[in-house]
Amino acid sequence: MSTLSVLPKPDSPPAPRRLRWILVLLALAQLIFALDLNIVFVALPEIGGELGFPGQTQQLVVSAYVVVAGGFLLFGGRAADLLGKRRIFILALSIYAVSSLAGGLADSAATIIVARVAQGLGGALLLPSTLALVNTLFDEGPRRNRALAVWGGAGASGLTLGALLGGLLTQNFGWPAVFFVNVPLAGIVALAAFFIIPRDAARTVGRKFDLPGAFSVTAGATLLVFGLVEGPELGWGDPVIVVSLLLAIALLALFAVVESRTADPLMPFRLFRNRSLTVGMTITFLFMGTFGVLPYFLTVLLQTVHGFSALQTGLAFLVPSLAIAAGTQLGERLTSRSGTRTTLLIGFGIGIVGTAGLAFGFDADASYSVLVPGLIVSGVGQGIVWTAMWIASSTGTAAEEQGIANGIASTTLNLGNAIGLAVFTVIADLGIEGLTGDALGGAIADGGFSVVLLSAAVMVAGFLITLSLRRVRPVAGR
Repeated sequence: MSTLSVLPKPDSPPAPRRLRWILVLLALAQLIFALDLNIVFVALPEIGGELGFPGQTQQLVVSAYVVVAGGFLLFGGRAADLLGKRRIFILALSIYAVSSLAGGLADSAATIIVARVAQGLGGALLLPSTLALVNTLFDEGPRRNRALAVWGGAGASGLTLGALLGGLLTQNFGWPAVFFVNVPLAGIVALAAFFIIPRDAARTVGRKFDLPGAFSVTAGATLLVFGLVEGPELGWGDPVIVVSLLLAIALLALFAVVESRTADPLMPFRLFRNRSLTVGMTITFLFMGTFGVLPYFLTVLLQTVHGFSALQTGLAFLVPSLAIAAGTQLGERLTSRSGTRTTLLIGFGIGIVGTAGLAFGFDADASYSVLVPGLIVSGVGQGIVWTAMWIASSTGTAAEEQGIANGIASTTLNLGNAIGLAVFTVIADLGIEGLTGDALGGAIADGGFSVVLLSAAVMVAGFLITLSLRRVRPVAGR
C-alpha cells in the first residue's frame, strides 16, 4: 500500500492519536521558527568578529531574517490557502534546512546575510501554514485552545530557549553550530509530515497570487527597518536613510492601493470586519515590540556589562523559558474558563508588573539574582498573552481563509519585532558614544533600564486595546 493511501482524506477528521502526533510536528516546527528569531543573539559577537560585522551592523544578521519573514508572511498565508497547507509546510521546512546549511558554511558577511534572508523566506511560509493547520485540524473551542497552548508553548519558549541553545552551541562548537542545528531538525519534521499530516484537498482554481502586493509590502517593510537600523550609524539626515524611509512610505501606500483594487488581494480588507482578528493582529505587533525584544537587551546586559560567556548567558535564560512555558499552559486554561478578553487582560497586567520589576535588574552593579523575580513574573505574563493572542486571531475566520488570516497576524508579529528592536536599540544607545570601560558598561545598563521600562509602558497600550474585544462566553467542551 502506498504512503498516500494510508493517510486520511482531507475532509475526514484525523483520529485522536494521529492528531496528537500532528500536534507534536506542528509544535516542533513552531519551535524551529521561534528559535531562529533569537538563537543568533548570543553568537553575534563571534559572528561579527570572524566575518567582519562592525558594531550595530551586526543587528542585520537578526533583522535580515525578521524583515524578510515579516514581508512575505502574507504571501505565505495565501500560498497555504491556495496550494495547500501541507505542501507549503513541507516546502518551508526544506528551505529552512538548505539555508541553515548555507549559513553554517558562510565565510563572509554577505553570505550569511543571504542565508538569513533565505531562512526568513522559509519562516514566512512556515509560520502561517503551521498555524493554519492547527486552526483547521482542531475544532474551534477548547480543543483548539489546548492545541494552540501546546503550539504556543513551543513558540514562546523558543524565543528564550534560542538564547540558551545558542549559548551552548557557540561555547562548545562555535557560531556555525547555531545554523547547523536546524538542518536535521527541519529535515526530520519535513519527512515525518509526509506520513502523519493529512494530504491537502484539491487545489483551488480560478484564484491567483497577489505578487504586486507581496513585493510592495516586502520592499516597503525592508526599507523601513533598514532606515531605522542604519539611521543612528549613518545619521538621520544621510541621503540613503532619507530616501529609504521615503520609499518605504511610498511602497506601503502602494500596497494599500493594490490591495483595494485587485480581485484576489494578498490581504482582503473585509477580514478586518472580524474584530477578534483585528485586535489579535494589533496585540501580536505590540507583543513582539515589547516582550519580544527583551531577550536581545538581556543578552547585551549579561554579555557586555556583566561579562557572561555565551554558555552562561544561555543558562541564564532557563528561568524565563520555564516561566513562559508555564504561562502558555495557564493561558489555555484561563481562556477556556474566562474567555480570551479576560485572559489577555490578566496576561498584560502580569506582564506589565513583571517587566517593570525586571528593569531594576538592569544595573551595572546588580547580580543576576536581582533579575530573577522580574524574569519569572514577566515570563508568566508573556506566556499567557502569547497563547491568548493566537486564539483571538484565529477566532471567527473560515477554514479556507485561515492561512491568510494567520499570515496577517504573523506579519504584524514579525514587523513588531523588527521595528521594536530597531527603535529600542536607538534609545538604548543614546549617550554611549565615546565612553569606555566601566563608564560604557554603566551607560549600556542604564540604556537597557530605560528600554525595559518603556516596554512595560507600551504593554499598557496592549491592555487598553484588549478592552475593545467583545466579552464572549467560553464554549463548553471536552
